Amino acid sequence: MLEVENIHTYYDDSYILQGVDLKVDSGEIVCLLGRNGAGKSTTIKSIMGYNHPRQGHIHFMGKDISRQSVYKNVRMGLGYVPEDRRIFSELTVQENFEIAFHSAAEVRWPIDHLFEMFPLLDKFRHRKGGELSGGEQQMVAIARALACQPKMLLLDEPCEGLAPVIVEQLSEIIVGLKSHFPILLAEQNAHFALEIADRGYVIDKGLIRFSGTAQQLRDNDEIKKRYLSV
Repeated sequence: MLEVENIHTYYDDSYILQGVDLKVDSGEIVCLLGRNGAGKSTTIKSIMGYNHPRQGHIHFMGKDISRQSVYKNVRMGLGYVPEDRRIFSELTVQENFEIAFHSAAEVRWPIDHLFEMFPLLDKFRHRKGGELSGGEQQMVAIARALACQPKMLLLDEPCEGLAPVIVEQLSEIIVGLKSHFPILLAEQNAHFALEIADRGYVIDKGLIRFSGTAQQLRDNDEIKKRYLSV
């Protein structure tokens, strides 16, 4: 479904990703783990098209999207939930969903279906996004990404700033989405990510330091201590 091959990405003169390889197959959740500043978000943004790699290739569903614009990637089926959520604080929950429909090519999920998947948000459908808690905003951000009926979902730090009870609810939601499409999850919270992921990569200083099954990573104390502070 997704294959990242030896990508090198810069921010101006800063050399961030120094030859990253990873892949995500249909029907799986893959986590990208690392400390703050390790290159997780840059990897997600490179895939999404916000910061194109200077070298290497990114293939999505067999097509090279290495230099493709964000809106074209969205219309191809890449759903994206950014680290800072970026919901529209002055729009209601329902309006946040409706505005996402403008990004859809042809297929989209009905609003009522989104509220069925996120029943907690149904009672807030006419509340402004800025009046919601952090966990509720994260659910809005995920549901909004689903509005275009993606073929794959990219999640960037979904647990950041959330209470443990909300993180637990979020894990159930993400696992439930796995039956619809594969997911690439960039996360600092290794405990959370490895509970729901099938496979994992560890990134540090722009390089992949480990790849394997979630169980292999859970069992590798040296990697966790060296790169994840676990």
